[in-house]
Amino acid sequence: MRYQRAELPLKIDGPTAAMAFFAGCFAECDPTRESLWVAHVDDGAQCIHITRHDGDEAGATFPLRDIIADAAMHRSAGIVLAHNHPSGDSTPSSSDCRATRRLASAAEAIDCTMLDHLIFAGQECTSLRRMGLL
Repeated sequence: MRYQRAELPLKIDGPTAAMAFFAGCFAECDPTRESLWVAHVDDGAQCIHITRHDGDEAGATFPLRDIIADAAMHRSAGIVLAHNHPSGDSTPSSSDCRATRRLASAAEAIDCTMLDHLIFAGQECTSLRRMGLL
């Protein structure tokens, strides 16, 4: 049996906190394969649920229905996405933007806010929120 030290709940209250949190997540992943991480937060920006969806060298799956089902089940106030680009270019693709818009619309229907979508590539990180795409 493994034990974990009890810590205060993780607060993801902005792009800087989200980037720091997800950078740690990606540090434990294979950088040659895409992974999508989804953090669900409550009204106080406390992380209440996190999932990882593994992809391959060409891309990660974007399970819209699963993400929305998790948001409804956990009564998430907000969602923060992060995925990596093994290519080393953190520029969002057209499919990244399209999927983000679809998720933001679906989340809005259940009173959940799409807070950000971060794209990591090597030491770079791009925020779709900061780019004005959310």
